[in-house]
Amino acid sequence: METFDALLQGLSVAALPGNLIFALIGVLLGTAVGVLPGIGPALTVALLLPVTYKLDPAGSLIMFAGIYYGGMYGGSTTAILINTPGESASMATALEGYRMARAGRGAQALATAAIGSFVAGTIATLGLTFLAPWLVELAVQMGPEDYFALMCVAFVTVSATFGDSPVRGLTSLFVGLAIGLVGIDRLTGQPRLAFGMPELLDGIDVTTLAVGLFAIGEALYVASMRGHATEQVESVRGSLWMSLDDWARSWKAWIRGAFIGFPIGALPAGGAEIPTFLSYSIEKKLSRHPEEFGHGAIEGVAGPEAANNASAAGTLVPLLTLGLPTSATAAMMLAGFQQYGLNPGPLLFAEQPQLVWGLIASLYIANLMLLVLNLPLVGLWVRLLAIPQPWLYAGILVFATMGTIVAKASVTELALLTAFGLMGYVMRRFDYPIAPVVVGLILGPMAETQLRRAMAISLGDPMVLVTSPVSASLLTIAAIALLAPFAMSGLGRFKAAED
Repeated sequence: METFDALLQGLSVAALPGNLIFALIGVLLGTAVGVLPGIGPALTVALLLPVTYKLDPAGSLIMFAGIYYGGMYGGSTTAILINTPGESASMATALEGYRMARAGRGAQALATAAIGSFVAGTIATLGLTFLAPWLVELAVQMGPEDYFALMCVAFVTVSATFGDSPVRGLTSLFVGLAIGLVGIDRLTGQPRLAFGMPELLDGIDVTTLAVGLFAIGEALYVASMRGHATEQVESVRGSLWMSLDDWARSWKAWIRGAFIGFPIGALPAGGAEIPTFLSYSIEKKLSRHPEEFGHGAIEGVAGPEAANNASAAGTLVPLLTLGLPTSATAAMMLAGFQQYGLNPGPLLFAEQPQLVWGLIASLYIANLMLLVLNLPLVGLWVRLLAIPQPWLYAGILVFATMGTIVAKASVTELALLTAFGLMGYVMRRFDYPIAPVVVGLILGPMAETQLRRAMAISLGDPMVLVTSPVSASLLTIAAIALLAPFAMSGLGRFKAAED
């Protein structure tokens, strides 16, 4: 009952007219910046921090949370329509959503993304409300070896799932892991693969890599195919709304995505990328239409998008209860707390209950606002596909370049963007999956840090990776997922030889 009372108190704070306006501004800004390649919610929150210095703390934090939720949804719009994720967590959505848009089903892809975001966001916010203490206790008990094993599962599932060849998927993954080594070693402070360039000491920015591979690479590929037998964009067929079959294939994926995204997002090393790719992999294995994956399966949009938004609420668990940010936007929100002299953690719930519960209650309101705002705009977003390709992709190049300059104004950064764009074109041309590269860059340094911490604690004994039941179980799952595609391929060749 205490939780219900606290939530009702928070709703009374969140429902104040001023705070409702802050929430509306947040979701509108978040959706807008999520749509623009290279400009994410973390950058937006950072830019607004000085502006909101003298505003009410509750209203500012509610607006920041709205930006976070809106950015998660906005990233799916361009991911679906033009294969350009506004956020790295929208990469899994792009895989099937873009194919649906090319086949004239972009409206249905956007609708399942919007409704899935609302369903999963609401479930995850309920989890944040009632299950935060238990999830935090679980996260604290996990050791570095367990986090390393969890990331190994993510590496293998991503590499084995994307593309027609597991070998190509693993090749792409190792390219990403190599890029992740650039910069200063987190434990020793020594520069690695910087080649004497000070701009590379901070490492490769994930936004530059993602925008280069997806946006620039896609634009170059489309330009190279003009005049050849190019893929034609079909106009929207039939109703803009989801059919009964679409609903039947989506609702289970929404639920599964929510229950995958929230607990992993709540882990200190979770984030949104792991659950979105795991959700995609699970939906592909459970689908009654596996042949549609790679050609526009609606489950491949519904599940990852639900996991994406559920993980957004999950990241607030360690932020609010431990003061531990697990994403770039959460780190910016932590800075927002600190500029008002607030320190997130267990004491915050006791010292500032109205602010904390007002923030949690505002997430329900922001979710509803996003659904009401975005569903009527589905038809408008789909009209982007009617824009002539030269104009559309010229605009993508401009926005991608502008986003990179705003995030980090540097000639080196623009050179990297161009190089990654060329790499994305080559990979697309020779059918190498792009997603494992970005996942390798995001999770590679984190996995390295967790592995080295585990080895340091065990004084160099590698058996520490299998003595923990959680770590041993996760590594076993990773090994099975890695070997299964090769075993199935060998079995298929053996049967073909017998026939």
